Amino acid sequence: MQRFGATPNPAKKYTHRPGVYAILPLADGILTTFQAGIHNEYQLPGGGVDPGEQPIQALHREVLEETGWRIMRPRVFFRFKRFVFMPEYDLWAEKICTVYTAQPVMRRSAPIEENHFPIVLNVEEALSLLAVSGDRYAVSLFF
Repeated sequence: MQRFGATPNPAKKYTHRPGVYAILPLADGILTTFQAGIHNEYQLPGGGVDPGEQPIQALHREVLEETGWRIMRPRVFFRFKRFVFMPEYDLWAEKICTVYTAQPVMRRSAPIEENHFPIVLNVEEALSLLAVSGDRYAVSLFF
C-alpha cells in the first residue's frame, strides 16, 4: 500500500485507524469540507470507521455529518496509509485511508459536525488546497 506524508517514528506507538473519504464530483468541481478550529484545512469529506460499523455506513455518516449531503453509488477508488498525530484524540495513528467516488444527490441539512463547512472547489483548487497529500493524489488520478 502506498504511503503518503511523514515517515513513521519508530519511537512512537501507532494505533491502527481505518478511515473512509469521498471524491464527490459536483458543479464542475468536487465537494469538499473546510474544517476550521484546530485544523483549518480543506479535506475530502470522511473520517474514521467506528467499531462495529461497516465502511459504507461510515462513509454515508461522515459525508452527511461534514457536508449535510446524501450520496449514492459509492465505489472504492484508492487506498493509502499515513502516519499522523491526531490532536483531537491525543493519538498517534496509522491511518488506512480508503477513498471512494460517489455521487452527491441531495443536500439534507447544514453540516452536523461543528467547524465543518461544505465548499465546492474546482479541480485545480483541490489539487493545491487539500491538506492531505494522499487525497490530492487520489483527486489527480480521478480527474
